[in-house]
Amino acid sequence: MQTSNQTILLAEEDGALRRHLADNLTADSYRILEADDRAKAIALLSVNQPDLIILDVNGQTLAVIDAVRSGEGLAGRVDPDTPMIVLSAQTDRIHRIRVLERGGDDIIAKPFAYAELRARIAALLRRAGSRRNPRMLAVGELRIDLNAREVHVADRPVELSAKEYELLVTLAGDPRRVFTRAELLRAVWGYPSAARTRTLDSHAYRLRRKLSGEGAGSYVSNVWGIGYKLDPGTQR
Repeated sequence: MQTSNQTILLAEEDGALRRHLADNLTADSYRILEADDRAKAIALLSVNQPDLIILDVNGQTLAVIDAVRSGEGLAGRVDPDTPMIVLSAQTDRIHRIRVLERGGDDIIAKPFAYAELRARIAALLRRAGSRRNPRMLAVGELRIDLNAREVHVADRPVELSAKEYELLVTLAGDPRRVFTRAELLRAVWGYPSAARTRTLDSHAYRLRRKLSGEGAGSYVSNVWGIGYKLDPGTQR
C-alpha cells in the first residue's frame, strides 16, 4: 500500500458509515483519526494537526467548526484554515448556507457515493497544499516531524523503518487511546481485518527498543488482549 503523509480527522456519529469511510480512506493511503462526537473530535484536535476534517457529529458540527476556526480550546495546535467537509442528512438551503458561513469549506448531502467524497477531499487538499505548515507530533520527550519524517527522543535522533515509522505515527496520533490489533494492522499494513500474523508484535518490539535508547523510556505499551498504545508514562 502506498503511504501518505496526509491525515484526516473523521468525526462521524454513524458508526457503520464511519467504519466504511475509514476503511476506504485508509485503503486510499490516508491516515485516519476517528471520533463519534464533539468531545472526542476536540480531544483529537488538541494533540494532532490533521490536513483535513470530515464532520457530522450529532448536531454539534457547527461547534467543532467554530472551535477550529477560532482556535478556542485547542491551544493553537490546529491550523485554523484546515479544510473541513461537512456531511449532512439535512438538505434545506438555510442549513447549507449556515455551514458555509460558519467556516465549512464544503457540504455533502447524505447519502453520497464514496467516489464523490474522495474527489472533494483531493480537491481541497490540492488547494490547501500551497500553504501547508510544518507539522509536529509531540508526546513527552518524543517529537515526530511529519513533513521531514524524522523522529527524536530527548533530542536524540531515532532511525526507523518505514513500517516502524507508520506504526509510531498512528499510535502518536491519539496517545491516550489503546489501538486494537485489527485497527493497527488495517492502518499500517492495509489488512482488511484482524489476521493471524506476528508482524505487528515484531515491529512493536523493535520500535520499543529503538525509542528506549539510553534508558529514555519504552513508550510503546502492549495492552494484553487488546493491542498497543503510546505511553510516555512508561519512561524510566
